[in-house]
Amino acid sequence: MVRQPLTPSDRRRGELLGELLRHARGDRSMVDIAARSGVSVETLRKIERGRIPTPAFFTVAALADAVGLSLDDLRRALEPQPLTA
Repeated sequence: MVRQPLTPSDRRRGELLGELLRHARGDRSMVDIAARSGVSVETLRKIERGRIPTPAFFTVAALADAVGLSLDDLRRALEPQPLTA
């Protein structure tokens, strides 16, 4: 199976996900959140920097739980916004 190239909006959504997780992490360390979520520090770092724009669902769910974000809130924040004229 060939993976389709990411679109600019896919990349932007990945960057936004990273920003949201970084903001929700606050002053807690990456090591703390990585340990709480079971995700490696390096993976967390890459997601926060937008270098993994489409992380696996269970990775996102574990990180969201570790930083106190609901998946519903995360989904709403990452929904494409309609264009206004």
